[in-house]
Amino acid sequence: MRDGHPLDELLRQRALLAAREASAHGGPRLQELRLWQAARLMTTYADLRRDPRCADAIGFFLSDVYGLSGHARRDQDLERAAERLERSLPEAALRVLVHALELQLLTAELDQSMAAELGAGPIDWHSYASAYRKVGRAEARRQQIELVLAIGKDLESLVARDWMALALRAARAPAVLAGYGALHDFLYRGFAAFRKVGDPARLLRAISDREGRLSAALFSGAALPAEIVGLGASPAMGG
Repeated sequence: MRDGHPLDELLRQRALLAAREASAHGGPRLQELRLWQAARLMTTYADLRRDPRCADAIGFFLSDVYGLSGHARRDQDLERAAERLERSLPEAALRVLVHALELQLLTAELDQSMAAELGAGPIDWHSYASAYRKVGRAEARRQQIELVLAIGKDLESLVARDWMALALRAARAPAVLAGYGALHDFLYRGFAAFRKVGDPARLLRAISDREGRLSAALFSGAALPAEIVGLGASPAMGG
């Protein structure tokens, strides 16, 4: 019998968040912010997206973990199948789901705060940096990066198990029949993507370095690293 599993509270928070976003007046601005951030991530990791070993893993992070494709079907599957998954999934696979939900909730909370602080007009690095500093919450920003890295480490742990590929492939048909194919697809895409990387630690170091340096520069108002933000950004974001 389930009793206070982290998934229970995370799913409850997800439902509250979905209701809050549905009734929010700043919906279009929030969507604009998310599109802008998605474009930023594409720029920041353009080199890794061109690397055949890392391309799928970066794509997984951009589309499945953070991206705009939406998590509704995956989360609905998780809600229906949570009790069964807690009994049947390896601990590392369950942690992927827990960390993904935690990241989804924290990112949505920060995005909502950012959208409320953005002034009128198109979003650019100046307006984004200003809103970033007004929201503050440096510890939450660090946690956001740590959750991305935790998902990567969980997937690295799964890849290290020789039998996991066969187990996930064998689970595909039963998962679809049971009504949680989207959830299985999420796990399998992450597993398959990290299997190609070869050295996941190198990829995770790159993410940690780039996101950490960018966050520090945004908080301080210092020059933003051109290799992270792209050549179109102003070199200094202070003011």
